[in-house]
Order: sequence, then C-alpha cells, then structure tokens
Amino acid sequence: MASPLTARVSAALERIRHPRTGKDLVTSEAVRDVATTTSGKVRLTLLLAAGDDPVIARTIRQSLEQVEGVTEVTIDVADAAAFEANRKTASRSLPVMNQAPAAPPRAAAPTPVAQPNLGKIIAVSSGKGGVGKSTVAVNLAVALAKQGARVGLMDADIHGPNLPQMMGVNEPPMVIKERIIPLEAHGVKLISIGFLIDRDQPAIWRGPIVMKIITQFLRDVAWGELDYFIVDMPPGTGDAQLSLVQATQLSGAIIVTTPQEVSVGDALRGVKMFERVTVPVLGIVENMSWFECPHCGKPTPIFGSGGGERLATEVGLPLLAQIPLYPRVLEGGDTGAPIVVSDPESSAARALTSIAQKVAEHFGAAAVR
Repeated sequence: MASPLTARVSAALERIRHPRTGKDLVTSEAVRDVATTTSGKVRLTLLLAAGDDPVIARTIRQSLEQVEGVTEVTIDVADAAAFEANRKTASRSLPVMNQAPAAPPRAAAPTPVAQPNLGKIIAVSSGKGGVGKSTVAVNLAVALAKQGARVGLMDADIHGPNLPQMMGVNEPPMVIKERIIPLEAHGVKLISIGFLIDRDQPAIWRGPIVMKIITQFLRDVAWGELDYFIVDMPPGTGDAQLSLVQATQLSGAIIVTTPQEVSVGDALRGVKMFERVTVPVLGIVENMSWFECPHCGKPTPIFGSGGGERLATEVGLPLLAQIPLYPRVLEGGDTGAPIVVSDPESSAARALTSIAQKVAEHFGAAAVR
C-alpha cells in the first residue's frame, strides 16, 4: 500500500497536464521512478521528448513543493527516447557471437532557420574550459550595449550555466502568451537554463534535450528586435555547438584561448570545427595574456606568451585582443559586475571593449567609443 505522502504526490502529478499530450503526467507516463522518504524528500525522473517544453520541470517542482509533508524535491531529467531504448536493451538477451547489431536509423539533420530579428548571431567558443570564454561573452555583450546596440545574450552552456551569477540576475523568467520573457541586466537581454533549474541541480541531459533547449531559447523567447545576439557556448566541440549550427544561421564565431600551448591546441580544433560547418571565425581572443600588477602595472606572463598570436597566424585570422589577468575581472564575474562597467578605464576593460569595436566594425556598425 502506498504511503499517504506518495498518494498525495501522485495526486498532484495527476493534476498537471502534459503540454504535448494533453493528458496528465501520470497517464502520459512522463514521470517515472517516483520515490519518497519518511522525511518528506521526493525524487522522480521526468522524461522529455524532442518536442517537449523543459519548463515543465519547474511546474512540477512548484506543484510538489506545495504538497503537505514535502520537504525537498529532486527532478532528474532524462531523454525519453534514450530512456526507453535503455530499458528495452536491458530486457533483451545478449547477441550471439558474430551477430552484428542492427544499425540505428539515421535521422536527417534539421535545416537551419534564419532569425533576422536576432541581428548578427555570434558564438563565443573555446576548445577547453577555464579560459575565460564566459567572461569574454558577457563583457562583449555589455560593451556592445554601452555603444547603444540592442543586444541579447544566450547561455548555451546547458551543463554549466554561469551567466546568472556573472550578470547579477537569477530568477525564473515570466511566460506571457507562451513566450518566455528574457531577463535584463546592464542593458542586455539574457536567458539561461540557470534561471529555470536550482543552483545545485545537475543538468544530466543528452543531445536531443540540449538541442531542444537551444532551439527553444532561440525561437520561444521574446527577444524583440536585436542588433547582436551573443551566444556563450560550452567548451569543446560537442552537442551544443552542433545544435546551434543546425538550429540557426550563425554570423560568426569568436575563439577564446590562453597563451599556453595546451589551450591553443584545443582552440585550433574549435576553429576547424566552425570552418567545417561553414561558420566564419571572426578572430582569436587571448585571455590571461599576462598578470598585471594592480600597484605598478608591471606585466608578468605566468601562462607563457604568444600562444594566441601564433594560433591566429597559423589559421590566418586576426588576433582581436590580448586581455591581461586582472583581479577585478575575476571579482566582477563573481559579483555580477562586468569589468567594462565596474572599471571601464582598466587595461582589461579596454581590451574587451576593443573586441566589441572590432565586431561592430566588421559588421559595418558604428565603432564603440
């Protein structure tokens, strides 16, 4: 016999309608593995298909948190197709020797859709993590907005969203007439999966769900008319990069690296990836080029030197900027105060502003002053 708490949780789930099927979540079999504890903790798995709205996870959480006796809600999001495939695979017997598994059917790649209202769509990417890619994306967006441009900023780092903290805003966005209203900070409109999930909730999502979220952020957010749309990409050359290229037509990409050779090698792969999918790379940004003493201004190249310039020369691209390792850049990322706002006269802010100037000049807009 189910416990009273389990019964109340099930009743709450039955009251939530699935947007795609029109049935309740239990009948739709969209929730699985519902478990409760005597202390009031609830955990369940939410299955999302490619056409499902991931915002339903927030609806479930808010509903269950109102149930009497519930103290904590944990929702594990899984790809519905992969979940069912794994379940069926687990129930099958092992193949006999020399029996080749059947090849899965190949789905046609989606055709990129133009988004003229978003203006120039620019991906800020890197080959590896920890090089300051999000710092560049945030400050580029804010610098363009300071110029007077209409700017949107999308966090495509689904598994490690940092924009809420770096921009100093973090609250669930409003939904009006089935359109998500982006939050705003420093004159920039922005959206992030970090606004929709708890800070400590891991986003254990596979390719189809990543594609769905990126597509929804592009098409279901009320961006209005923009001049620039900056996309903060996750590191590497994986699902998110491919999903963005398949979902819309990019105007260009910016590759961020540090001077050290390990970072440069990974950044080279990032350049080649965008070239392979016919996205023009606007240039290379070398971050943490040297440590700048806050007292005397003396530069010390603690991560080596010249890596960004060598990469730019190798691939025949401009070196857009060399950004010093300046303590206030790091502080601004933690406190939601981008350096181009908090200390615009610093050498780091001037270098980041110069990237915005070069981007604007590349696309024929007025230069940043």
